[in-house]
This record gives sequence, C-alpha cells and structure tokens, in this order.
Amino acid sequence: MKILFIGGTGRISASITRLCVEMGFQVYLLNRGKRMHLEGVTHLQGDINDEAQAAALLKGHSFDAVANFINFVPEQVQRDIRLFSGITGQYIFISSASIYQKPLSNYLITESTPLSNPFWEYSRNKIACEELLINEYRANGFPVTIVRPSHTYDKTAVPVAVHGNNGPWQVLKRMREGKPVIVHGDGSSLWVLTHSKDFAKGFTGLLGNIHAIGEAVHITSDEVLTWNQIYKLIARELGVTPQILCIPTDALVAVEPELDGTLWGDKSHSVVFDNSKIKSLVPGFNATIRFDAGVRESVANFLATPALQQEDLEFDNFTESIVQKYSK
Repeated sequence: MKILFIGGTGRISASITRLCVEMGFQVYLLNRGKRMHLEGVTHLQGDINDEAQAAALLKGHSFDAVANFINFVPEQVQRDIRLFSGITGQYIFISSASIYQKPLSNYLITESTPLSNPFWEYSRNKIACEELLINEYRANGFPVTIVRPSHTYDKTAVPVAVHGNNGPWQVLKRMREGKPVIVHGDGSSLWVLTHSKDFAKGFTGLLGNIHAIGEAVHITSDEVLTWNQIYKLIARELGVTPQILCIPTDALVAVEPELDGTLWGDKSHSVVFDNSKIKSLVPGFNATIRFDAGVRESVANFLATPALQQEDLEFDNFTESIVQKYSK
C-alpha cells in the first residue's frame, strides 16, 4: 500500500508513520523537513501551503491513501481537494473530538453526537472543514474519511489541564518543588487520554478500508479518569504528593481569556466515548496502554531530556497570582 502523510512527524502522526513502516507500507512524507527524519520513508521536502510547489512534488504520483495532519481551516481543505482529486483512493482528514456539542445533551459521545462548540474557534473551523469534505464526497465522490482524535499523548507530552506556551514542564517542576498546581473546576470532571501508539493501531486499520469512505470516526481509549486522578498519577511518577488547587473555570477564564477555548471549549466538560464504530471498522482494535503505564514513560522521558524542560516564568507568575488569590 502506497501512503502519503502531510506532516507525519508530530505527536500523533509519528507513531502512525512508524507503525506503517513496520507493516511494510510504502510511506511518503510531505513536509518542510524541519523536524525529525524517520527511517524507512520517502521524504518529499516542501511546503503543502505552497500549492504550486506541492503539485510539482506530487506530479506522477498516485496513492492508496493520503492523510493530512496539519489542516485547520477550510481554505487548506479546498487546496487539498484540488491537489488530491483523482490521485488517491482515500483522503483522511484529521479533525478533533472537541467539535462535539458543548455542553453535551447526553454524556456518552458517539459519532452522531451533534457538532457544536461556541467556545473555541479551532473547533468551529474543524467543523467547517468536515462539512466541506462531506459535501465534496456527496457531490463528486471525493473519498474522504474523517478521524476525530481526543486528547492524545506520547513520551514527549505529559497531559495537564492548564499550562503555558512552553508545555507541561512548569507544572511538573512546581509539583517537584511542592508548589500548588491548578486544576479547573473541582477536578472531578471526566476525561479520556489516548496514547499515540494505541491511536496508531486504530488509524492504520482505516487506511485503504473501503468501509471507512464517507465516514467519520473517533479513536480513543475506553479508560476514563477524573482530572484529580490524572494529576495524582503524574505526581506519583514524580515521587511527590500533588498540591492541587481547584479553581472555577469562570475565574480562570476571567484572568486569562485565552483559556476559554481549551477549558470551556474542551477540558471543563466531562467526556466518555463510545468506540463501537472504530471497533467495527477495525476488528480487534482496542486501546491497551493504560494511563498509569503511559504517563510513567512520559514523565521519565521529561526528566531525562533537558530539551523538554522548558521553563515558563510567565505561566509560573500566572499560577502564583491565582494561588495567592484563592488559597486563602
């Protein structure tokens, strides 16, 4: 099977790329070559946003499946329809589980749950991309499959609820120093975390899968945790007891409006996913990496990798201001 990934070296896509190589697929990556180079793949170095350059790189190629991991707005999807119509048997759009109705009318999320997120522009753009692609499928037979990841992590990511622009290290550092860390609400909302290796197993089962054409499907773990449990498991791997300070989401957003999307538009709402559809499309799929095992690898990698230990004084000052105000 000949596969093209646009991107292919990110948190989600790198695991998929590696698994495809292990499965013997002929894998092409189209990217700018500024991140890691993966073994066993053919690199087409270029910028997908330069349509003329991308068309030149793709000339003479056809693919069994194409997946773009870096599309966020409808204009990018329209470009891909122009580039890949007629040269791929399947086009996979990476959407997001954050597009599901906020707040939910039913706690159990299926692929039929309404799509509506008034809090986060990122999610609204993903919905618009999905609608464009489904209309193109209905009108012209464009062979789209829509995949909706939820919160996916790997050894380069420790999932925390509230962090700054430099990632989770400052939260881990505060935990190690015995300082309070912020969790939204009362920490009891439910959340689902999926390891990228588990996600890759479901994703590769969709490649070239005729039953997935015209379909939307999410790929997540069946394990459900509260945010308090997530932080306690992270702290356990750090060898500390977490000092969790629960702050109402409204209060956090009032102080930092940029949190509106990621909290009210995502993490502040409990999520439980029905994974029946992916299990039907990919018989035998099951997420097997429990979070306590996955986060053990992530925390160990952070502690062993200085490049991941990016301090964030701005976020630390923000946290301290919240602590001083609410710990009383």
